[in-house]
Amino acid sequence: MKTAFALLLFLVPVFAADSSGNKEITSVVDSWKSAVLNGDAAALDKLYHADLTYTHSSGKTETKAEAIAASTKPGSLTKAVEILELSPRIYGKTAVVKMKGNLTSADGTVNHLDILMVWIKSAQGWQLVARQSTKLQ
Repeated sequence: MKTAFALLLFLVPVFAADSSGNKEITSVVDSWKSAVLNGDAAALDKLYHADLTYTHSSGKTETKAEAIAASTKPGSLTKAVEILELSPRIYGKTAVVKMKGNLTSADGTVNHLDILMVWIKSAQGWQLVARQSTKLQ
């Protein structure tokens, strides 16, 4: 009984830390969503790591500078981002975020996507280092 109680006391902080980490990553994804919707280059610059690889469902891959320019170009802002499923997993200073969602482009096209994001925690906070999306049927 004492062993089970000691094990429970050990595991509670682990689960609590994981929960707060998930909340932190969810908040960062919300910040990314807001920056994309508002065409906020300064926010994206902080959120994107210098080594970013940003791959679209079309297969087009962009660097940090290219991704920011494409996301903030007048007339090309994303109109809506609807996150339907969000599953963050944290491994130390790395977070793998799997999500499904609908992104509405500037021309009104709704893309149903499966997105994988890799975030790393640096001195600047959580930064996106890789993104890959696939169109869903």
